Formats: sequence, structure tokens, C-alpha cells
Amino acid sequence: MSSRRSDLGPPRPHVYSPPVAPTPFQLPAPRPLVGLFDLPDGPGPAPVVVLCCGFKGFVEWGFFPPLAALFAERGLAAVRFNYGDSGMALGDEKVTDLEAFRRQTMSGELADLLAVLGALPELAPGRLDLSRVALFGHSRGGAVALLAAARPEHRDTLRALVTWSAVSRFDRLDADELRRWRETGTWTVVNARTGQELPVGLELLRDLETHREELDPRLAASRRRAPWLIVHGDRDETVPLAEGEELAAAAAPPCELLRIEGADHTFGAKTPFAGPNPLLIAAMNATQTWLLRWLR
Repeated sequence: MSSRRSDLGPPRPHVYSPPVAPTPFQLPAPRPLVGLFDLPDGPGPAPVVVLCCGFKGFVEWGFFPPLAALFAERGLAAVRFNYGDSGMALGDEKVTDLEAFRRQTMSGELADLLAVLGALPELAPGRLDLSRVALFGHSRGGAVALLAAARPEHRDTLRALVTWSAVSRFDRLDADELRRWRETGTWTVVNARTGQELPVGLELLRDLETHREELDPRLAASRRRAPWLIVHGDRDETVPLAEGEELAAAAAPPCELLRIEGADHTFGAKTPFAGPNPLLIAAMNATQTWLLRWLR
């Protein structure tokens, strides 16, 4: 495992331009999924990057549209999707199905990602190079992408992995919070952006306890083989940099940890997206460089 800081020099120009409207898609199984894909210009099959959102994230949040547009601009097809338990349809700005959100599990979100990977041959026939597939994930989605990369069916076929602000563990509540969750049957999360109170049921807690080893990002880090770039801000208020360092320490090679000085959990991005900033540009530049290195 190697490590470096974000001394990338001047940001590259034209990091973001208004995207051409992406193409929506819907998958029926194992549970209904909706998403978007951005294709590069040109008729030939393109390498593919599948993007995974974090907790309370969605395909149209913050940096996801410009990041997908950047990938397409660089000749990579970008596929992003909402988990079946996100409680959000395309175009939603807040959770509209609270019962779906309540039923969320990590096993379910991993199954959703595996379903998207399995559906790539039918998603854009003739336009995707299925021998060159990479994963990207932010926050909890970074851990989901990592778990998929460690799966036996993908361990030797994925060509690259990039995570931003990824969690090293899913059990993040203290003993008192866990006790209240068990007693009431609900863990309530307040979305700071929308003010919504979002309920999470006991299914998530039981899933983590039942599948502890299968859902351990640190164990997955040692098992995955895809070249992995870990990007983490040293001012991440949600997932401390120590978790990125923990994943890097557990990782089998090849793996590189990029610490971005001054960056928070979302590298300064918010919804609605207000344009790039130097911290986000550093993360995007490092990401596109890594993906182009291993996908071309």
C-alpha cells in the first residue's frame, strides 16, 4: 500500500461541463432499481464505471452528475443507480417512500449492486466493454463497492476500484443508541439537507449481526484484487480519515491512499451542485487518472 497527499499541481481545465441528458433505466429484480447512464461519444464499446451512492445519497446528488459527465468525457461509460431501499425515484429531492427506507439492509444494497453488474450486458448493447469494468463508491457506498470487489465472481474480473470517504465498518452507533434502537424498533436519522426524519428498522441491525464476516469492509479490503485508490479528506467530519487509513492498512496490493488536505466528507460539494472547487477537483482528477490508468 502506498500513500500520498493531494499535491497534484494545478487542476486540469474543463473538469465539468453541463452534462448531456443521461439515459434512465429500470431493473425489475431482485427488487426494482432505477438509475442513469452516461455514454461517451463514439460508436465503439467503452469501459464501464458503476457508481455507488452513500447513505441518504441518490444518483442526482451533488457531485454524482458532474462526475458521471467527466467519466463520459474521458471515454468511460458511467452507470449510477438508486438502491432499492433508498425510497427515492429519479427526480426526487427527498425520500418519498419511508417504508422502503425503513427496510434497508447492507446485504440488500450489495445485492442491488450485484444486480446492476449482472445487467450490464443488456443495459446498452454494443456500447459497453464488459472486459473493462470498474467500481466507484462514496462513503457507505464505498464500502458496498469494496464488498462487491471482494466477491469471488468479481475478484478477478474488476479492473479498478475507487472509493471516496469510505467507511471501514457499518456498526457506527454507541451502546445507548443501540439499546434505544432495539427497544423502539426504529433508529431515526435526520437528513440535515431536507430536515426529514428518516426511520431505519431493525432489519439493518439484524443483517449486520447475522452477516458480520460477509459485511466486514476490512476483511473485504484484504480479499479484493482490483487496483484500489482510496481518497479521503483529512477534515472529514462524518467518516474520520483514520477509517481510510484503516482500510489502506488492511488492503492487499495494489492500493494507494490519497489524503486531501482540508477536504470534508463530500469534498465541498452539496446539493444543488454549485460547481467544482479545488478540493473536489483534486479528488476528481486523481479518480479519472486512476481509472484511465487501469481501464485503458
